Amino acid sequence: MDPRLRAFERLLNIMDDLRDKCPWDKKQTFETLRTLTIEETYELADAISTTDLPALKGEIGDLFLHLVFYCKIGEEQGAFDVESVLNSISDKLIFRHPHIYGDTEANTEEEVKANWEKLKLKEGKKSVLEGVPTSLPALVKAMRIQEKVKGIGFDWDTKAQVWDKVQEELGELQEAEESNDIVEIESEFGDVLFSLINYARFIGVNPENALDKTNLKFKGRFQTMESLMLAANKNISEMDLAEMDIYWEKAKELEKNK
Repeated sequence: MDPRLRAFERLLNIMDDLRDKCPWDKKQTFETLRTLTIEETYELADAISTTDLPALKGEIGDLFLHLVFYCKIGEEQGAFDVESVLNSISDKLIFRHPHIYGDTEANTEEEVKANWEKLKLKEGKKSVLEGVPTSLPALVKAMRIQEKVKGIGFDWDTKAQVWDKVQEELGELQEAEESNDIVEIESEFGDVLFSLINYARFIGVNPENALDKTNLKFKGRFQTMESLMLAANKNISEMDLAEMDIYWEKAKELEKNK
């Protein structure tokens, strides 16, 4: 037997044992696992962000367990099982890759994505945006919306046009600020973010990853600043901004010299 199949079979057998014999595993439902699965997904994302490959391996395993768990519960309810789930995704992949399993030509990533969105509509979806989960974080959701409408040709032609749109939205935000209308300000601020995410896509930057890296950078630098203050017997709560900025610059220098 293929070692991969043997390893997967082992996990399925363990899941059967846990569901049958473990008091905690017996009690789990789709609903109780949902929050845990979301947590595991974020832990996987953290491992990717920090390039922690041993942690990544472990988090992938945790998600595998959750997916097998859902299949086991589905089997018990007579709704689906691991076999039908795997066959379903295999059928979908074959249908959505006619450039591999059929006669369609798609020689670039963009052609593949465009063809993918058109095939989804053929599957019966009423909207190109139907597949964007409502519960996605707003920044990721904006990315997915823009990627999906691009797939059917609804997109800017050049990055210069997108940058002009960013400038336009910034101007509208400034005008809204002058009105002191918080509803309008919030709306225009959202438009600025949406246009910046669009621009990130045009310059080949994943805005979620970029922001996450900036968050990590800021956190690391701030904690270094705190350490420097502690070493100097300074209390951050008693310092003004000018004093804190001195230690902030020292932290930046230490970061550069690493």
